[in-house]
Amino acid sequence: MAQSKQATILALSGSLRAQSYNTGLVRAAVKHNSGGAAIEVYEDLALLPMYNQDHDNATPPQEVVEWRSRVAAADGLFIVTPEHNASVPAALKNALDWASTEPAGGILVGKHVAVAGASPGAFGSARAQLALRQILASIGADVLAKPDVSVFHCHERFDAEGNLTDTFAISLIGELVDALSARIARS
Repeated sequence: MAQSKQATILALSGSLRAQSYNTGLVRAAVKHNSGGAAIEVYEDLALLPMYNQDHDNATPPQEVVEWRSRVAAADGLFIVTPEHNASVPAALKNALDWASTEPAGGILVGKHVAVAGASPGAFGSARAQLALRQILASIGADVLAKPDVSVFHCHERFDAEGNLTDTFAISLIGELVDALSARIARS
């Protein structure tokens, strides 16, 4: 029996902040990955120009070409979002716009996606995740419903180096990555 290729997950933090707790969640996903999939981290969100349909043609900006290529090559996405004004940050929405419009349109349709997030507030990133799920559903992505990973009071759950230390949050991140890997394996 031939061994199947290991699935690839592209992980993305919607935060541009250098000491972002959400980027810390991405690092935790990589660190606590049980090995069901290889996790690659996309770190160039700040380089994507704001979406402009005038530039979305046969020769879009190189940063967009690279982003679209990485999304298309991945078997699944692991998107971690902070909450900005009860929604997702503009940079994250912008990246999704570039990945969902023509001529790239279609690379997110059916793409398996897991969503998580962190916020210092009492509700974590629950409202941002809801908005992100609505965006992804409208694009046609296959978004996992569970487990729900919304790390509230996140400033209390990371050490001074930005490492996630909360054992419950670590276990939830691991479960979410495993659930995404399992969904990819079943497809």
